[in-house]
Amino acid sequence: MMPSNKSVSDAPIVQFTNCQILRNHQLQREDLWVREGKILNPEKLFFDEKGSADIQLDCKNSIIAPGFIDVQINGGFGVDFSLATEDIKSGISLVSQKILSHGVTSFCPTLVTSPPSVYHQVLPQISIRNGGPHGAGILGVHLEGPFISQEKKGAHPEHHLRTFESGAFQDLLATYGHLGCVRIVTLAPEMKRSSEVIQELTRRGICVSLGHSVANLSQAEEAVQQGATFITHLFNAMLPFHHRDPGIVGLLTSDQIPAGRRVFYGMISDGIHTNPAALRIAHRAHPKGLVLVTDAIAGMGLAPGKHTLGQQVIEVYGMNTYIAGTKTLSGSVATMDSCVRHFLEATGCTVEMALEAASLHPAQLLGIEQQKGTLNYDNDADFLLLDDSLHVQATYISGVQVWPQDTFAL
Repeated sequence: MMPSNKSVSDAPIVQFTNCQILRNHQLQREDLWVREGKILNPEKLFFDEKGSADIQLDCKNSIIAPGFIDVQINGGFGVDFSLATEDIKSGISLVSQKILSHGVTSFCPTLVTSPPSVYHQVLPQISIRNGGPHGAGILGVHLEGPFISQEKKGAHPEHHLRTFESGAFQDLLATYGHLGCVRIVTLAPEMKRSSEVIQELTRRGICVSLGHSVANLSQAEEAVQQGATFITHLFNAMLPFHHRDPGIVGLLTSDQIPAGRRVFYGMISDGIHTNPAALRIAHRAHPKGLVLVTDAIAGMGLAPGKHTLGQQVIEVYGMNTYIAGTKTLSGSVATMDSCVRHFLEATGCTVEMALEAASLHPAQLLGIEQQKGTLNYDNDADFLLLDDSLHVQATYISGVQVWPQDTFAL
């Protein structure tokens, strides 16, 4: 006699019906089955366990997509991750809670160029953790700078920029003080001794991103051959595309990428950082590498006015953010769901492609696509219910609805 599903697991099985789910790059009319925080293969359930759903939820024709993953977010809702305080955790917790309503189920808190004392104080207070009703999961920190180009510093404070001295990787360790929770480092590959740093970071499983840089194409290609896999906010804070030397932008169509490797690139699709035509050029040149990032600052979710980004004062006017008293762009106040909608509208790409740019691609970049970024069987049940215009209706982490929270869950 076949066992009932109860003998395999007592955990309830939830079946989401009347929905279109994003699976294998297509929106498909099928149900989503979840048990114990994972996506379940219903065929196995029927044939091996003779099981059925304990709970059925009518999704009223919603789209179900994997949760969004933001690999570059500097803060939001008044919290600036680059400000050293005694209690970094509560600021990160606030942001991780608030971004649930924008469909972000995991993220990389990002620190901009700061003095070593800030890294030494902040980094030990951040730990990698799973998401849940308390907020989006933390995948590790993105350190953007201080090993970047003076000419392309953007909103990074010049007097805190650094170069690699004779110690190279040791200089980086001394600056940051702690790499335990670090997932991504953005650096300028044209700097002397950067290649040994890229190799050592890569060896430790840390993703190296190229950005805030005046690198030419051959310097960028060499960095990729040493292990770099990402480009920080394409087109922003780098040499503009030039036909005789396309610079870092040329990596999108380079024939010097090692076999079996893919270069990913972040784009801030907020309608301000990149003209829609530039978004379209990048997307058409290399669609599978495009990763949507918010690059959000503390002013996201707040009224316009003065906010901070690390050591700088930032003025926010509408969707525009500038270093106070200048016209230098500094991060964004866009939310991830609005970036996905703007990207869809600007490029005319498919809904599937827009959703994957905020879920599958960042998961592939970080090498976690076996757990997150898709609705494949056995993956984490981190997903969103969206309407046809891609507004988030509900956010789930590990199969539990975390936004909007039911009154009894508060």
